[in-house]
Amino acid sequence: MANSRKNGATEKSNESAMLQGALLPTMIVGLICIIIFSILKGKHGLYGALVAQFVVIIFFLVHLLVSKLSRGLDPMSTMALAMFSYVTKLTAIGSFLIILTKLTPREVIDRNSFGISAIALTGAWLGGEIKSYLGLKTHLPLPPKSEIDKVTD
Repeated sequence: MANSRKNGATEKSNESAMLQGALLPTMIVGLICIIIFSILKGKHGLYGALVAQFVVIIFFLVHLLVSKLSRGLDPMSTMALAMFSYVTKLTAIGSFLIILTKLTPREVIDRNSFGISAIALTGAWLGGEIKSYLGLKTHLPLPPKSEIDKVTD
C-alpha cells in the first residue's frame, strides 16, 4: 500500500518514511565528519570518513529492505528472516573490515577517522529512524475483549 491515495494525499510506506527520517541526519553528520577529518587528517581522514559512511548506510539500508520484504510474513518467518539478515550483515561487515585492514595500509585510510565517523553516523541514523518511527503512529491490533477474558481466566 505504499504511495496509496487517501483523501487526495499520498501516503508513504513505513519503511520509506523511516528511510527519509534517517538519511537526512546521517548525511548531515557524514558531511560534518568528512569536513572535520579532512581538515585534521587530510585525505586519509577523508577516506576514513567516506568508507564509514558507506558501511553504515549499507548496513541500515539492508535492515529497511528486510523490513519491507517481511511485511506480509507471519511473525516466525519475520524473526527468522531478521536473524538471518543480521548474522549475514555482521559477517559481511566483519569480512569487509578484515579485508580493509589487510589490503590497505594505515596511511591510506585513517582508522580513527573511520571509527569515530562510524559511531557518529550510527547514532545519527538510529536517532533519525527512532524519531521517524515515533511519528508513524502505528498501532498493534488488540484482540476482542471476549478473547482477552478467556486468556486471563
